[in-house]
Amino acid sequence: MTQKLLLGLSLCLLSFQAAAQSEVRLAVHGSFSLPDEQIKKFEQDNHTKLTIIKAGSGNEMLNKLILSRAKPIADVVYGLDNVNITKAWENGILSSKQPTSVPTDASLSGVLAVDYAYVVLNYDKKWFEDKKLPLPQSMEDLAKPAYKDLLVVPNPSTSSPGLSFLMANIGGLGEEQAFKWWADMRKNGVKVSQSWSDAYYTDFTQNGGSRPLIVSYATSPAAEVYYSKGKYSVPPTGNLFLKGGVFRQIEGAAVLNGAENPGLAMKLASYLQSAEVQKTLPSEMWVYPAAKGTPLPQVFEFAQTPKQHYTPSSNLMADKQKQWVSRWIRTVLK
Repeated sequence: MTQKLLLGLSLCLLSFQAAAQSEVRLAVHGSFSLPDEQIKKFEQDNHTKLTIIKAGSGNEMLNKLILSRAKPIADVVYGLDNVNITKAWENGILSSKQPTSVPTDASLSGVLAVDYAYVVLNYDKKWFEDKKLPLPQSMEDLAKPAYKDLLVVPNPSTSSPGLSFLMANIGGLGEEQAFKWWADMRKNGVKVSQSWSDAYYTDFTQNGGSRPLIVSYATSPAAEVYYSKGKYSVPPTGNLFLKGGVFRQIEGAAVLNGAENPGLAMKLASYLQSAEVQKTLPSEMWVYPAAKGTPLPQVFEFAQTPKQHYTPSSNLMADKQKQWVSRWIRTVLK
């Protein structure tokens, strides 16, 4: 009787310990959003607890993962992109064993592509109509006196879209011409914000600010219609697809080196490519789902897709990104 009781207690204890250890941690950037029901579904299907760790902007998150690689803060990461994925591999934070990808419309080096988006210039339609000012037709136009004090940009040292825009400048204009353009823009009154949110919700004229041009996303006009609750049937903002001003950002999910539960980590990374998650991404994060054949919400008819985008090579971005950002700070801020 005593032996049976002890055996039962031991089994209960082992069961409790197994349950307590069944957790998988997902590091994400600050813009990550997934409905609660999607999180609960993964937990129920895999008998685990999913812990979301918000780790700042994309580059801030990467730096945290590099600093904590001896004792990883997560098992899976979402939000590394084609600007910083090479640096992630070079610093050894990603597992050599990653899940097999579903067919996708965009790819990311060695990991699962989850979504992609286009960083572009947005403009306030009404402002330009009221001022009867023609829209700029090139990046060089923006440095002309007619467009003085009209543009706000997120800082590339603190903002992922800001950094993506800088990469587009270099990819489309060439390094020297890009920094000459930034020097000209400094003289022409470009405003720099710490984050995309600061720029969009404080400085952009669409939201009461003083700047009718902003670095944002090609999906932002669609989001304006979606969140207007019927106020707008067409977007109040538009996109400018200028040479050197369009970047395709591809974000992915990856299992981290040292994941406490590699099996669950593999399942979680794959889950972010699943049909149920992919179809929620457009209206949750205003990105294009990477998995082929994923339907888009009707409002995405207002999310124009540029014919061209401008990107330096992955190796060049990895090797020179820090140097480019430092040069940008010297050119624009100091």
